[in-house]
Amino acid sequence: QVQLVESGGGLVQPGGSLRLSCEASGFTFNNYAMRWYRQPPGKERELVAHISNYGSSTNYADSVKGRFTISRDNAKNTVYLRMNSLKPEDTAVYYCNARGLVQNYWGQGTQVTVSS
Repeated sequence: QVQLVESGGGLVQPGGSLRLSCEASGFTFNNYAMRWYRQPPGKERELVAHISNYGSSTNYADSVKGRFTISRDNAKNTVYLRMNSLKPEDTAVYYCNARGLVQNYWGQGTQVTVSS
């Protein structure tokens, strides 16, 4: 069955870094663009970063440009989100998303809390 399993979240101080991972199974990974979304407390889910099927194209929300980097390893069926210079406003549940032409899959989310 299809699974997207996120890991790497946690508590970090402002200015710190984290790397999120999302391991996929149950579908042909390189047929899907991959995205990271986040949902801050009390707010709607928002798109953070996008990477194309083979990694040739990436896009970022303005709020994370220059701080976050999305990447993927198709041999490992895994997408990553490297987050540097973290701010309290980056606190959210982060979700991995696989976006195909017809189907769309979601992970269960991983909590990131930025606080001193």
